[in-house]
Amino acid sequence: MDFIYDLIRTPLMEMGRNGTLPDYFQYAFVINALICSLLAGPILGGIGTMVVAKRLAFFSQAVGQAALTGVALGIVLGEPYTAPYVSLFGFCILFGLLMNYTRNHTRMSSDTVIGVFLSISLAVGACVLLYVTGKVNMHVLDNILFGSILTVNNTDINVLAVICIVCAAVCLPMYNKILLASFNPSLAHVRGINVKLMDYMFILIITVITVAALKIVGAVLVEALFIIPAAAARNISKSMRGFFFYSMLFATLSCLLGVVIPMQYEIPVPSGGAIIIVAAVFFAITSLARATLPSFKETAI
Repeated sequence: MDFIYDLIRTPLMEMGRNGTLPDYFQYAFVINALICSLLAGPILGGIGTMVVAKRLAFFSQAVGQAALTGVALGIVLGEPYTAPYVSLFGFCILFGLLMNYTRNHTRMSSDTVIGVFLSISLAVGACVLLYVTGKVNMHVLDNILFGSILTVNNTDINVLAVICIVCAAVCLPMYNKILLASFNPSLAHVRGINVKLMDYMFILIITVITVAALKIVGAVLVEALFIIPAAAARNISKSMRGFFFYSMLFATLSCLLGVVIPMQYEIPVPSGGAIIIVAAVFFAITSLARATLPSFKETAI
């Protein structure tokens, strides 16, 4: 897929050099960041609508922060510390599925189960990280925590692209079924929908998307890119279709503007934080619109 990225990068970099576009477009890492934004924004926004509907915000945060343990285990097992994808995906998928299994087979509330698993994961991660601190540059862990979309390479883009394509292919045909299973499991069961399968499938989707997006906004902030664009979309949406597409739009614009604005105005802020701040601005604007405009007060979902 590298030649596809070169086809995109080369003309944009040339336009950056000759002044057609701002001069920062002449750098390949900027184009890489924008490609990631266009890949991750729509899928995070679209899935975020179901995360909000199913009230799984805390779950995505737990998976994101569990990624630190996955990275540490990968380093211990000998994976390259810049891309420990096998251990990262393996640990987080196991973590997410086991957490969901426990949630479904105990009488504990979801937030209690998630809190227990998150605490255990962070404790294990802290112990393992202490062991590996002498082996790796700890700035790599900063990228995992807070994101660094400007440092993505072709491998990171490939992983993100594959995850986005697979998740879109699975979710789009089954979106209504997953949504019905979330809102009314009894009705979904009557209609022949396997509610448990939908639940585990959705947990798996959230987990792999969360891990794929870590390089963009980081473990600390990844859950915000699921939640804030979807919350902003819900403020002004008059239908589920509108909710879905507004959320995709806000998430994509947040990623793009979070990359471009700091470079355009030379603002020294981390890209992950900038992306979430832009999303928060969208949320503030839509919240104000819902609070003050009668049309949104009456019809927003």
